[in-house]
Amino acid sequence: MDVSIVIPVKNGGKHLEKVLCMLDQQQTVYTYEIICVDSGSNDGSIDLIKKHRCILKQILPEEFGHGRTRNLGASLGSGEFICFLTQDAVPASNTWLQNMIDAMRKDERIAGGFGIHYPYPDCNLPDRLMLQEHFARFGKENHIFFLTAENRKQYEENDDYRQFLAFFSDNNSCIRRRVWEQIPYDDVDFAEDQFWARKILEAGYGKVYCPFAGVYHSHNYPLTSYGKRYYDDFKAMYRVYGMVLCPTVKAFLRGLLGDIKHQCGYILRQRQITWKEKIYWCYYAARRNLIRRVASVRAVRYFSLPEDERMRMDRKYSREYLERKR
Repeated sequence: MDVSIVIPVKNGGKHLEKVLCMLDQQQTVYTYEIICVDSGSNDGSIDLIKKHRCILKQILPEEFGHGRTRNLGASLGSGEFICFLTQDAVPASNTWLQNMIDAMRKDERIAGGFGIHYPYPDCNLPDRLMLQEHFARFGKENHIFFLTAENRKQYEENDDYRQFLAFFSDNNSCIRRRVWEQIPYDDVDFAEDQFWARKILEAGYGKVYCPFAGVYHSHNYPLTSYGKRYYDDFKAMYRVYGMVLCPTVKAFLRGLLGDIKHQCGYILRQRQITWKEKIYWCYYAARRNLIRRVASVRAVRYFSLPEDERMRMDRKYSREYLERKR
């Protein structure tokens, strides 16, 4: 078997069927299997999975872990390569798999690869801009990244560069099995892909970015939910990269105003929406950026507190904590 495609599932909803249908339609020379690890769906996802040519593994909700569950799925397969998708990341073409594996095979030192994310048509405007700009940083062609003697100093001293070089997203990714057997995912609550990418780069392996293996993947979460999501994100970024978004009040205000100006400029240039919609999205961008920066301060503060205070913060601010308790 060439490829094992692993998808963690819980109440996959409308996107899961699209994901599985696109996987069935892949045009590729590579043999592949699809492994779904379900952690307690009650929305019909199990019946949907059984209609497709998938290996199904069911676990209890409390057994789920972002790294642990992906390791389990990978262990159930036999492919030389392990592709990871999330249940709402729909391959953008029927050559997604062919392009991803072709990129992985460009160099035996490549441990993992990731592909571009496209926004869904209904994606909110700030996220649409973020996705476009984020993936544009990696280039328009397949590109292999290594940690070398030339870039090590910048990697060690510059948080932003370290995050760029080690960025990895298992919403849409591939790992070489022989490397995964040596360096599996950590059993962590969040950012298992980022932890893994740092480890493989520092172990001398490379990663490849493949813009030709795209998926549709974006979210329109309620604005009020972003405080908890960003809190978890920034805790993970601090653990993985030591990243502090707002080290001072001045940095907080300068960054906040800069982000709002940048996003509002993008929104105001959109000709396909009305002025009423532009005003709404500018208001949305301002509120969301404020929520983001406040959450970043809380996340970094967490690490300076005693254990009982950390627990109190997680109970109040962490979405991952609430999910584990359900």
